[in-house]
Amino acid sequence: MSLEAAETLFRELTGREPEGAWSAPGRANLIGEHTDYNEGFVFPIAIEQRTTAAVARREDGVIRVASTFDPEPVEVAVADLASLFGGPAGSAVANGSVPEWAAYPLGVVWAAEAPPPTGLDIAIASDVPIGAGLSSSAAIEGAIAGAINDLWGLGLSLIDMAKIGRRAENEAVGAPTGIMDQASSFLGRPDHATFLDCRSLETQSVDLGFAREGLAILVMDTRVTHAHSTGGYGERRASCELGARMMGVPMLRDLTVDDLARAEETLDDVTFRRVRHIVTENQRVLDTVDTLRSEGPRAIGGLLVASHVSMRDDFEISVPELDLAVATALDAGAIGARMTGGGFGGAAIAVVERDRLDDTIVAVAAAFEKAGYVEPRQFEVVPSRGLGRDL
Repeated sequence: MSLEAAETLFRELTGREPEGAWSAPGRANLIGEHTDYNEGFVFPIAIEQRTTAAVARREDGVIRVASTFDPEPVEVAVADLASLFGGPAGSAVANGSVPEWAAYPLGVVWAAEAPPPTGLDIAIASDVPIGAGLSSSAAIEGAIAGAINDLWGLGLSLIDMAKIGRRAENEAVGAPTGIMDQASSFLGRPDHATFLDCRSLETQSVDLGFAREGLAILVMDTRVTHAHSTGGYGERRASCELGARMMGVPMLRDLTVDDLARAEETLDDVTFRRVRHIVTENQRVLDTVDTLRSEGPRAIGGLLVASHVSMRDDFEISVPELDLAVATALDAGAIGARMTGGGFGGAAIAVVERDRLDDTIVAVAAAFEKAGYVEPRQFEVVPSRGLGRDL
């Protein structure tokens, strides 16, 4: 659907046909939250909901970008990208030089650090829910990275493009995220998750076996919106950096569960709990991968639940709506459930028996209605392909 919408928008914008269309998916993280910027381990999937960019070159040195998010196109001269994004992280968004949505595609072009041989017309459309913790931003970055890689002959690998997407998000937009979103979006495979070491950037594609076992992944979007460029996300990252300094290690990745007793003696209560989440979450990722390989997907439920408890109590990034979604799904028979994404809103996921998917959706909706919450947006996601050219 996003391909047709992007092509239509491109024709309306330019009066011509695009040279091509590139798309990248959103992602749902099975387990491993906030571990990426601590150089730890993550285990996400690419989902079938995608963002598409229909693109063609232009000769006047201007990048014009339009999207279905905003009816007003944004035009920036290629020569102005360095001054636009060369200041403090996120300053172009903060001072209103560009709307936030446009900073993602423009930021990718800037972050590529390749002298653009041409300008571009770009039309973006997306099926990825915004603000739901499914990384709509990485999907935009992937579509644009794929387009400029092909049209400008940059010869970049998928990991190279993931690094560019992360830089755009960190510096152009000002969101202090790690590389998990981009890597999982760009490298996805059907019915597989990406096991990523965020220090070495080594990846393994791990067979989930959900399709074979008759399991489905339900996303329960609370509709409580969040923004990573503001608020608690940055505070949590700062707490992790403080904890690492006080523990005398480069990153929290360098601590294990055996170090937690010393951490409790060394750190204040809040910093300790932030550290404990990262250390135990890293171990849960490793245990999830091992368990999938040795016992199969029905054995990972307890690890997913323990991850949610850690995010709720130690990292304190859940909200009541997320907690209710998780608890209700588990009561309805889910194998496991947890919030996913950066927190402070967004979505939870549940691994459910496919023949109980509809019943779980009904139960969660009823629980939200009883609590007086906004009706959640619920849908299945299927582990899917990553970045690619569609036209």
